[in-house]
Amino acid sequence: MERVILHCDLNSFYASVEELYHPEVKGKPVVVGGSEDERHGIVLARNQIAKKYNIVTAESIWQAKKKCPDLIILKPNHKRYEEFSLKVREIFLQYTDLVEPFGIDEAWLDVSNSKYFGTGKEIADKIREQIKQELGITASVGVSFNKVFAKLGSDLRKPDYTTIITKENYKEIVWPLKANEMIYVGKSSYEQLKIYGLYTIGDIANKDINFLKEKFGKWGETIWVFANGLDDSEVTRYDQRQEAKSIGNNITTFRNMENWQDVDIILNVFRSQLPQH
Repeated sequence: MERVILHCDLNSFYASVEELYHPEVKGKPVVVGGSEDERHGIVLARNQIAKKYNIVTAESIWQAKKKCPDLIILKPNHKRYEEFSLKVREIFLQYTDLVEPFGIDEAWLDVSNSKYFGTGKEIADKIREQIKQELGITASVGVSFNKVFAKLGSDLRKPDYTTIITKENYKEIVWPLKANEMIYVGKSSYEQLKIYGLYTIGDIANKDINFLKEKFGKWGETIWVFANGLDDSEVTRYDQRQEAKSIGNNITTFRNMENWQDVDIILNVFRSQLPQH
């Protein structure tokens, strides 16, 4: 039986939640981040309007303000985001117990055995509509036969969209994408790939695996497997997540952390694993 994997990504999560509590900013460019009075204050999230000004996460608030003088800066409220994240996961669990969070605003779902609710696309659309109706925010969902392509799908069309990547169409959809759009390929590793003429996911897929192993070791083999749609990693059951045993525990990130938003996501993963009192 072919697996049906969803990857759900909450659109502009921090900013979307804050807009619910600040209706006066509707239709205006908004970012969530540090104080603009502090030179080290950074953008943690931005809404769709702010994105049109080419404001990016992890850039300084003062740089963002130069791009958009009318930019509205809202302070982050992590407790509020965690509450919304848990409510979203409660929705996921109505469809399957195979729910694997990836940070506070993303998760994989294995709905292979959830045919009672419909096809993968139908389940994805139901989840998007339920999140919108019950919580007032939106999500993009990728539907595929493995976790890597499902995540790629959720990144392709935003906001509030379902993208289907199948065994029949993945070469057409995935292979033309830049290599750094695939999970496990960060900015610095992409620069290394370009040295050998590997610009797209298709370039990686069609390269000899032995060449990639020779140049990049185990990582080279892994990205070849991912690019060819051969990822067989399972979605972890939600109730089988490992809880943090002590504050000294570490976590292995899915890719190199390259900016402060990455750090913020990992910190929230730690928070979600701590026992609730």
